[in-house]
This record gives sequence, C-alpha cells and structure tokens, in this order.
Amino acid sequence: RRPVLREHGGRGSGSAPTRQNRARRSREGGSELRYRSRDLGSLTGRERVPGRCPKSPSPPSPPPPQTDEAVRALLQRFYTLQGERVEAYRLFEEGHRAYLSSAPHYDFPRYRQLVHELTLAFSGISREVLQLQGRLRDQHGRPELAQHLARVQEREQEKLQLTAQLQLARQQAQEQPGVDAHQQEVRELKHKLIKTIEAISEILQDLKYDSEEAE
Repeated sequence: RRPVLREHGGRGSGSAPTRQNRARRSREGGSELRYRSRDLGSLTGRERVPGRCPKSPSPPSPPPPQTDEAVRALLQRFYTLQGERVEAYRLFEEGHRAYLSSAPHYDFPRYRQLVHELTLAFSGISREVLQLQGRLRDQHGRPELAQHLARVQEREQEKLQLTAQLQLARQQAQEQPGVDAHQQEVRELKHKLIKTIEAISEILQDLKYDSEEAE
C-alpha cells in the first residue's frame, strides 16, 4: 500500500486549517514528506517531488554496457591471438627444419613463401592486439590491463627477432660445423629466446591475476 499523507485540523476545531497553520505544518512535516518521497522513489525508480504532479514516465533508457563482460571478451580474444602466435611459431620452426634438411640445395623459394605468409600473420596479430590494448585503456578504463598487452607486444617482437637470428645461426653452424663461434652463437641465442619466452609467460600470469582481481 502506498503511504497516504494527510493534514489534520487542530484538536477540537471543526473548521479547515488556516493558511498560516497549513504553512507551519508544512514546514514541520517537510522532513517526513521528503523522506517518504525518497522512499517511494527508491521503489519506483523515479524521484518524487513534493507538491508537484508526477510527470509521465519517459521512455526507458538502453541498458548500460556490461563492462566486465566486454573486458572479458577482449581478453579472451587476446588469448586466442596468443594461441595463433604459438601456432605460427610452430609452423616457422617446422618450415625451417625442412629448409635445413634440403641442404646443400636449399629449397629457398618454398621457405621464402613460408616466411612471407608468417610475416603477414604476425603483423595482423600485432595490429589486432594494439586495437585491443586501446579499447581496454580508452573505452573500459583498464590501463593496467592495456599495459600488460603492451609489454607482451614488446617481448613478442623480441622473440620474433631472436627466432630469425637463431635460424640463421643454425644454418651457419650447419654449413660450417668446425667454427666454434657459430655453435656458441646458437647457444647464446637459445638462452636469450628461453628467457624471453619465460618473460612472456610471467606477463600473462600478471594479466590473468589483475583481470581476476578486479572481478
């Protein structure tokens, strides 16, 4: 039941309250009236204004965007792109092993085509990750998550450069097995590549922790 607000006349008086009495009682009961107005507003979703006729309800506004769900969707897309990167590296490694096995008459045209296709794949992934990074920062107010994506991008560029250098060093070591410098370069590049992969894994763990902490 909706509360009914009444004004009562003075005790023992059958006449209608005077204008002064009505004003005095309006001031005395103002706090109660405002309180009940707010109470009704909390139930109906609208703020009631004392002494005014309620306006016709306005059309319902569209529901606010589900920010948490949108952020989760962006992060899920990022993880999917990371999976595509892993697959691209696997194809890169397999292609290079096949290229080395074709020595001494290297099948360079086939390897060059593989490198071209993978370069396009890596570039497309990087562009989309940059878009996700901007949306997390600018649209959803999550600069800490966007920063993690930026750090991954930097490490992924480093990983790609090291992978290309390692493949070249392996070819040189295969062609000149007696040169210790080539074997040493292969070992050093492998070590750097492992450290870079570990750094990427740590960033991904930080990203997972920060995204779950905010939920």
